Amino acid sequence: MNQFAAHDGQAAFHFGDALLPGGWSRDVRITVRGGEIALIEEGVPVQGGDERHDVALPGLPNLHSHAFQRGMAGLAEVNSDRADSFWTWREVMYRFVARLTPDDMRAIAAMAYVEMLETGFTRVGEFHYLHHDADGAPYANPAEMAVALAAAAQDTGIALTLLPVFYAHAGFGGQAPGAGQRRFITTLDGFARLRESARQAIHVLPDAVLGVAPHSLRAVTPSQLRGLGEIAPEGPVHIHIAEQMREVDDCLAWSGRRPVAWLLDQAPVDQRWCLVHATHMTPAETQALAATGAVAGLCPITEANLGDGLFPAVDFMAAGGRWGIGSDSNVLIDAAEELRWLDYGQRLIRQGRNVHARQPGAHTGDALLAAALAGGGQALGATAALALGAPADFVTLAATHPSLACRHGAALADGWVFAAGRSAIAGVWRRGQPLVTAGRHHARSSVEARYRATLVRLI
Repeated sequence: MNQFAAHDGQAAFHFGDALLPGGWSRDVRITVRGGEIALIEEGVPVQGGDERHDVALPGLPNLHSHAFQRGMAGLAEVNSDRADSFWTWREVMYRFVARLTPDDMRAIAAMAYVEMLETGFTRVGEFHYLHHDADGAPYANPAEMAVALAAAAQDTGIALTLLPVFYAHAGFGGQAPGAGQRRFITTLDGFARLRESARQAIHVLPDAVLGVAPHSLRAVTPSQLRGLGEIAPEGPVHIHIAEQMREVDDCLAWSGRRPVAWLLDQAPVDQRWCLVHATHMTPAETQALAATGAVAGLCPITEANLGDGLFPAVDFMAAGGRWGIGSDSNVLIDAAEELRWLDYGQRLIRQGRNVHARQPGAHTGDALLAAALAGGGQALGATAALALGAPADFVTLAATHPSLACRHGAALADGWVFAAGRSAIAGVWRRGQPLVTAGRHHARSSVEARYRATLVRLI
């Protein structure tokens, strides 16, 4: 099914306010040709035939998603007989994932992608590690699950950066994997074949990007990490790191170094890389990571849900660090809320306000949005801006929303992030094609029906 194919015609849009690469501008006219932005005019009147909207933002990049986990949202909120943490949550995840079929993956991922689009995400970085059949055996097509993810992206219209995950071990030092991980595990040779099949799976999608993802330092050995660099010498590289203190302690016991410090010493971390979470860093690690030009992949809603801790965002930004946001476990999908959670967490630990607005007179919501667009686009290998030659991926806000009333420019970003959220989203376009109207995805009814039927069988 390809109900959201690329738009090959020409259309013109006129916006009262639009966020351009140089900042906010009034009375902006954008011409879209072949799904890409062909012309941008500022300070111009509406012309006949223009489609008019109040406010336009670039579509946001969601740099870290495990789409299948949308199906278990809320299922891990029951107190166990142990201290609950990421590690007890992971056991619930293993039980949920044990029965998923490729059709289930497509149905659940489509639901997640619909919700992402409805909240302003137009590209997703899918950190994909559910590779094999229920018994751990590879499918006839080793990328069968990636085919399902590509189909879900095609069903919904979202842009896809696919990040096939290499996962070989259960812990530092090459520990043997457990039964719950059998659907994830592969060898370097098997992974190379899987990744090439994944490339074919996403070939049908417009401007899809293929990267690589060593799951974590727990799951790969140093030699395997080097081998992945040979398999994927180009494209984004994403890795989970330093999410929980137990991981830090285990890494210290294994290597004598903390995870981020070890990685920066042992791998060629640069602007291709995205270090997901990086929650627990020393000041020296924070400075060193910022200096590499890599992106910190922050997932504030999931990190709060799992009790991970708070990333040192203010110190990282002061050192010139770049970051983006992701929905990770998809327990709640909402672009504005990810930004709001990120900012509020920093306010709470620093006991101050507007900590992300680094200059007098700067607007916090605007600063958050700009950083998430730049860092997320870098991490996913795609432009996230209303710029010439870029895909025409944009979000429109309703200026009539009470929380956006009497606002222009950067004040609109503040109103959206901190007050209005998803309720102010009027529409979402991908390559100039409308996918969301009046806050609702055009395929929501059919996607939701299939999702519900899938959960009836699974739960």
